[in-house]
Amino acid sequence: MAFLPRRELEWRGGSSPAFPEKMEDFYLARALPRIVVLVFCLALGGFRPASAQTRNPALSADASSQPDPIKLGKPYLPLDGPWKFRAGDSPLDPATGAPLWAEADFNDAQWESVSLKPKADAHDPLGGQAGYLPGWTARGHAGYWGYAWYRLRVRVQVTPGEKLAVEGPSDVDDAYQLFANGRLLGSFGDFTSRQPVVYYALPMIFPLPDSAASAADSAPSIVLAFRVWMGPSELLTQPDAGGLHTAPLIGSAEVVDAQHQVLWLHLIRTFALCPIEAYQFILLALASFSLILIDRSDRAYLWMGFVYLLSAADLLVVVINTWTQSLSGYAGIEIRHFFLNPLSYAAWAMVWWVWFRLRRLAWMPMAIAVLAVALAVSNAIGDNLFFTAIPQPVSLTFHSVSLVVRLIWMCLLLWIGIEGIREQGMEGWLTLPALLLLGLSRFQNELAVLHIKAFWFPLGTQVSLGDLAVFLLTLVVALLLLRRMLSAIARQQNLALDVRQAQEVQKVIMPQARVQYAGLEIETEFRPASEVSGDFFQIIPHPTDGSLLMVAGDVTGKGLQAGMLVALLVGAIRSTVLFDPDPLAVLKALNLLLCDRGHSNATCLAMRVDADGGVLLVNAGHLPPYVNGRLLTIDGALPLGIYAGAEPSLMRFALKNEDRLLLVSDGVVEARNSKGELFGFDRLQALLQAQPSAAAVADAAQSFGQDDDITVIAITKK
Repeated sequence: MAFLPRRELEWRGGSSPAFPEKMEDFYLARALPRIVVLVFCLALGGFRPASAQTRNPALSADASSQPDPIKLGKPYLPLDGPWKFRAGDSPLDPATGAPLWAEADFNDAQWESVSLKPKADAHDPLGGQAGYLPGWTARGHAGYWGYAWYRLRVRVQVTPGEKLAVEGPSDVDDAYQLFANGRLLGSFGDFTSRQPVVYYALPMIFPLPDSAASAADSAPSIVLAFRVWMGPSELLTQPDAGGLHTAPLIGSAEVVDAQHQVLWLHLIRTFALCPIEAYQFILLALASFSLILIDRSDRAYLWMGFVYLLSAADLLVVVINTWTQSLSGYAGIEIRHFFLNPLSYAAWAMVWWVWFRLRRLAWMPMAIAVLAVALAVSNAIGDNLFFTAIPQPVSLTFHSVSLVVRLIWMCLLLWIGIEGIREQGMEGWLTLPALLLLGLSRFQNELAVLHIKAFWFPLGTQVSLGDLAVFLLTLVVALLLLRRMLSAIARQQNLALDVRQAQEVQKVIMPQARVQYAGLEIETEFRPASEVSGDFFQIIPHPTDGSLLMVAGDVTGKGLQAGMLVALLVGAIRSTVLFDPDPLAVLKALNLLLCDRGHSNATCLAMRVDADGGVLLVNAGHLPPYVNGRLLTIDGALPLGIYAGAEPSLMRFALKNEDRLLLVSDGVVEARNSKGELFGFDRLQALLQAQPSAAAVADAAQSFGQDDDITVIAITKK
């Protein structure tokens, strides 16, 4: 490789701008205005290079050859080189165990020369940071991963007592150690293990030793050396990966410290949307889960809440990775690629499969689950994170498998959207563009590697293709929820209208509260537990013989369905009485009717009271009546609708003058108070000793705690 001349820099200190003694004061005094002042001062002072020469390539880097200085007007300089670069790792000194390539007198004349001076409009395509430089894969080392070294000789002059510091590169793949004249100043990442533990790039400050600077004209030079490590996974996920992507900085410790805070502020601003979005996704998840309380039959709300929780967790992992060193970069990738992302893919597909009610595609959930498992496994191996155990060709094969799985998943998602158009029409058309964008967003890292824009930085804040996809999907979900809510309101209004109409029907078909017939006084109380009652009763006088037919019952179930069944039974009672008013004939006709319907049952009691007080009582599972406060004993019988050939129980007795017959529904004895106690037969028996009115019995049960429809019928013989 041809030798390129090496540039060496001298630092000549001067008066520095005033800065607070503590960086805590920097924040308390409002960081941004002070940063503006700093930038303004630097712009006025500028950097004034005095001279620069190339040295003879035949000379070694020993103490007898000193570089010509570049004089600076302000104590701040980006170390853009040219640096000396070499791929590979340094041999160790047999005596000290220190790397030889870090030593000041090592001859690096045959190394490559690399400039770290960025183009004016260069930006990191993933992080948005200005001053981005392509890595070594774009500088003749395509496909290389592992260790590499950067060396630069700097000559420094400062005023007495002034401290110097180096700001490490803010964008680097993946970890590094910094040496000054062979002495280790510090590292970013953990190099104590066989495979370095790497983190997402963070700003780092390294104070220089006092011996690195002098006020004399013969100030010694200092050799800065970066030992950089990059893992193979960066080759698949980062465009132009490898080594330093921004130039380190050198200068007065106070100024470098201020620049360090600027870099931190930029990093925080870049990913500031992540915690905000995570908080919003948690709220959306809670809102989605709460919708289950409104409609328990729609599982789309559960899947929607689950996918928003996964999105929030993914963003929180990004925040932990980019702002802290509490989670290694590889661990963050594995959590997201092996666990969160496959689950998120599956959850989004299930949201729309359930939303569009694609029951005929019954195989779809199983296919989604298989794809999620395949994606998790292919990501875990294909990310090249286990390169010490899995050969790189195997990892590359599984990375290709991951691409194929994601492509299949995208096609499956679009298929669901197309089926949604067939099933729901407008809802499917609204969803399809968002699903297409969501599918494309799963390839945003590959697009970035191909230099296709998948990340944007409005106002310095990162917005990715995935962010846009999830935002558009959330907007679509909001519109669909609004549409569904309006439809639900319309259905509820129609249902309320149906309920009001059913109430009107029941008012029409139920007898009056107090009526008198020849020799009989009848008092009734009818109090539904809800809008529509399942209790019913009919009082039908015979047109010629002076007898009276009374039928009372209670259908199973509640609500509008029970109310409709009551209307059906009342109609059947009245039509049957026209042909045969016998109580036994009436109950048999009702039993056949309910048996033909299936899953419809009712307890029912029918009795005929003759003009002379004789009573024929026919019972099918209903509570027997009370006569003068005493419960009549009658054989048990099956309710109506259980068995077509069932026979009800019969009983005959007579009512004398002033005798009082009281009939109650089970809503009286099953009334329940706040302690869970039933009103029960004993309380009813004690209440009836005082010969209360029907209204008094109903009031007592209702005030105790109504839990079911209450019907009370009192017949007094005059």
